[in-house]
Amino acid sequence: MPGLLRGMARVAVVSGTATAVSNRVSRRQSERWAAQEPAPYAEQQAPPPAAAPAANGESRVEQLKALGELKAQGVLTDAEFDAEKARILG
Repeated sequence: MPGLLRGMARVAVVSGTATAVSNRVSRRQSERWAAQEPAPYAEQQAPPPAAAPAANGESRVEQLKALGELKAQGVLTDAEFDAEKARILG
């Protein structure tokens, strides 16, 4: 019986140590990844390039269509869309 008890105690110690080490490694890795995590997409995104000034009414329509497509694709936010639309329309 003492040998069985000693064996069970050894397994418990080894298992507890392995769990503690594994948790510590996981915690360190998550801290490193959090420190290396890039900024959210909205902060990385460069503002869209300004469109060329409209020479006539037809190019305004084309610019507005292109602007609408960019908004539909999710490239522009509502605020950016409104600002560009106001700039195009004068």
